[in-house]
Amino acid sequence: MTTHDLRTAEWTAAPLPVSHPDSVALIRRYYAELIARYYGRPTDDAEISEVIAEEPSDDLVPPTGIFAVARIGGTPVGCLGLRMLDAGTAELTRMFVAPEARGRGVAAGLIATVEGLARSTFGSRVIRLDTRADLVEARALYARQGYREIERYNDSPYADHWFEKTLG
Repeated sequence: MTTHDLRTAEWTAAPLPVSHPDSVALIRRYYAELIARYYGRPTDDAEISEVIAEEPSDDLVPPTGIFAVARIGGTPVGCLGLRMLDAGTAELTRMFVAPEARGRGVAAGLIATVEGLARSTFGSRVIRLDTRADLVEARALYARQGYREIERYNDSPYADHWFEKTLG
């Protein structure tokens, strides 16, 4: 599929096992971008694999979580995970939209999809997330989606900002 096709095709978002090859590929792209932005340099497969081993996504499966993948014309272009923190509180994680699909509403759609799953599948009342100071686009996106900045709720060494949203 060409970039032009990605810009004109409709997109969808739906749960997909985090172990599915499309999910694995998106998580690798997610970490490649995070590592490159954090360190200001390119990364490689070995470094990405090391980070994935340190921060596994294995819990993004029921009953502890879920993983959603966005597709444009069948091509996987984004992902978002949901992890249960307690009986009523969930956490968004692994938010990624491929550069070629940005600006199309995919990120907001992934958030809406996962918020719906948080309510219907897990009975969540609150969703939290953390992000870094250099991810200014992400912070703006979360604010537009109704998330408000809160005090630190976890001990992530890479987080600088924490957000929360009460689900209606």
